[in-house]
Amino acid sequence: MADKRDYYEILGVDKNASADELKKVYRKLALQYHPDRNKEEGAEEKFKEISEAYGVLSDSEKRAKYDQYGHAGVDGRWSQEDIFRGVDFDDLFRGFGFNGGGGGFSSSIFETIFGGRSRRRGGPQRGSDLRIDLAITFEEAYKGVEKSIKLPRTENCSTCGGSGAKPGTEPRTCKTCGGSGQTTRAQQTPFGQFMTTSTCPTCRGRGKVVDEPCIECHGSGKVQQKRTIKVKVPPGIESGSRMRVSGEGEHGSAGGPPGDLFVDIYVKPHKLFKRMGNDVVVGADISFTQAALGDVITVPTVDGKVKLKVPAGTQTGATFRVKDKGMPNIHGYGQGDLHVQVNVKVPKKLDAKQKELLREFARASGEKPAKENEKGLFEKVVDGVKEKI
Repeated sequence: MADKRDYYEILGVDKNASADELKKVYRKLALQYHPDRNKEEGAEEKFKEISEAYGVLSDSEKRAKYDQYGHAGVDGRWSQEDIFRGVDFDDLFRGFGFNGGGGGFSSSIFETIFGGRSRRRGGPQRGSDLRIDLAITFEEAYKGVEKSIKLPRTENCSTCGGSGAKPGTEPRTCKTCGGSGQTTRAQQTPFGQFMTTSTCPTCRGRGKVVDEPCIECHGSGKVQQKRTIKVKVPPGIESGSRMRVSGEGEHGSAGGPPGDLFVDIYVKPHKLFKRMGNDVVVGADISFTQAALGDVITVPTVDGKVKLKVPAGTQTGATFRVKDKGMPNIHGYGQGDLHVQVNVKVPKKLDAKQKELLREFARASGEKPAKENEKGLFEKVVDGVKEKI
């Protein structure tokens, strides 16, 4: 990660650059370095580098993680394919022939980035990913929990099996696009001839035409359903973490796989405990006699109570560590510690005997404490002279 260049530096933009500025700069650089047009050594790597930078910075969530943590907030959190998911390359490169139509820039952008082949619109299409928020308690984050989530999503119609056609009939191949779901036209520009690929207007990208639509889904092949999904939250998870539940997104088209469900975790604040990484901080009140003489006190942990030795002479704000009583590591490697911060409480009201004992203690310590008279005023002898305070 240390060898990777800053994404803003790669694109040559300011950290406050808008989405429109990013798009404009990326289109210009992509036109310059796309390997179908630029045959110089290193052009393909440069194209991949600027594409990855744009894939992260054009997505608000990925950009926020990158701005906060740098490459550490992105690498390992999303796969290479996830980085580019949601980027509308058809829109970015419309008119430049980047869509794989056989013109000046014949190779697909996904071939260049992923090393694979771009799927045809009329073929199997992966379902869309879904995202949902899940709030859990501090204790649930500590122990782990299984939650049931009610999730509305688009699924294949059970009546027609997702084809959109009335049972007993079959969709036919679109004559306009020949089943590809796309139409291509040549366009003459100052750079030469480019091929523009767009969604077929007849079948709307499906590659098939339904003459007798299914009465359940009205020919779309999709219906809205509400499902209950069980999500296992591991012990030690932090607020702001994202979990992926594979295959629980919206159903794909034409036999394509379903998308994934992303669950964003929010851990509710606790009235006693505060989390610091895998460590937990808790406060504990002690009396000034306990602080002065020392004592053994009982302090709360997330899963019970423990005894803690407070040494004599403890000052307010002192912190003591209880080993292995913090949050478990989410990867299963050990457990954090509990840090107990003590607060020495001074009583607000004392009776006459308590006051006299404290004055006696003060005199024994070499102090000259003030004395309260019958009018509530303090009197103190300073250099042999009685003063009223």
